[in-house]
Amino acid sequence: MTPFPRRPLVRLFLAFDLVVVAYLAFWPVPIDPVAWEAPVDAGYVGAFAADSALVGAEPVPLGDHSGPESVARDAAGRIYAATRDGAIVRLDAEGQNPVVWARTDGRPLGLAFGTDGLLYVADGIRGLLAIDTTGQVTVLATEAEGRPFGFADDLDVAPDGRVYFSDASSKFTVAARADAAASTLDVLEHGGHGRLLEWDPVTRQVRVVAAGLQFANGVALTADGRAVLLTETGAYRILHVEVQGPGRGTVTPILENLPGFPDNISRDAEGRFWIALFAPRKAIVDRLARYPALRKVIVRIPAALQPKPARYAHLIAIDETGRVLDDRQDPVGGYAPITDVLATDRWLYLGSLSEPTLARVPR
Repeated sequence: MTPFPRRPLVRLFLAFDLVVVAYLAFWPVPIDPVAWEAPVDAGYVGAFAADSALVGAEPVPLGDHSGPESVARDAAGRIYAATRDGAIVRLDAEGQNPVVWARTDGRPLGLAFGTDGLLYVADGIRGLLAIDTTGQVTVLATEAEGRPFGFADDLDVAPDGRVYFSDASSKFTVAARADAAASTLDVLEHGGHGRLLEWDPVTRQVRVVAAGLQFANGVALTADGRAVLLTETGAYRILHVEVQGPGRGTVTPILENLPGFPDNISRDAEGRFWIALFAPRKAIVDRLARYPALRKVIVRIPAALQPKPARYAHLIAIDETGRVLDDRQDPVGGYAPITDVLATDRWLYLGSLSEPTLARVPR
């Protein structure tokens, strides 16, 4: 038998290697990464020391609906969940008997009731919506100052009816990609495509309060209504943004270098701000923060080999200054990822981007 020629075989492997290298180095990708200096991750220490307070979270069924990204409660105490298929599911005050109350025909991501009784919705595909007591949906806005919303994400409503909401990314849109894929690309690029926006019920116009944010996510008004606390997911921090007075638009970090990616934020009746942390930080992503070309390589490799968020449940509560008041975790991730926290007198209701139910733990 004649052996296979050695030299052609070597050439074949060399050509294959060159093709792989060329692909990883030059294949077009949708991101144009910006170099930045990620803060050194201290991990689960100090106020964020690992615990198991969320272990055994009780599932709250939603019928056939899943992915309850956001949770809200009306004046009667009923619970509302924004689900992956565009439904707004309503439960009674005990968290039971789910029914489809409305449909947005998009991807509702943020919910908040106004003093007018309307449910305001940040819908990643359709924009800023309002739903009346009959479940009728109205589109309030789809752009701000000539730029369409790409990823309307979370919101809160002031007593005067102004709605403050985030456009997480004007580049990587939910309409073009699934919400998880769009958020991953925006965080990897670190291009500052996020905005905090204000809808005025009198003029029915939207103005930009702050821009250049790294995946602007959760929004919650302070008690006096003069500022919002905003989660900047792509920078692992919480911002204080003035929305009224001469300092309007001033952005001040109040809690930095979180051990995970902060998601939605909500203020309870006692003035605490509850923040869901979607997943722990990835060391490789932090190490590559200063190397834009290598972050492109991450996008080029097969999806199965790309870094995935760990399944880890984590939430915190802070005051208006950023001081950590509470920390609850489940390192096993029995219910994860957590994307929202709604505090009632008895319960903390937990939302999730992908879980088949809501969950709750005793307050």
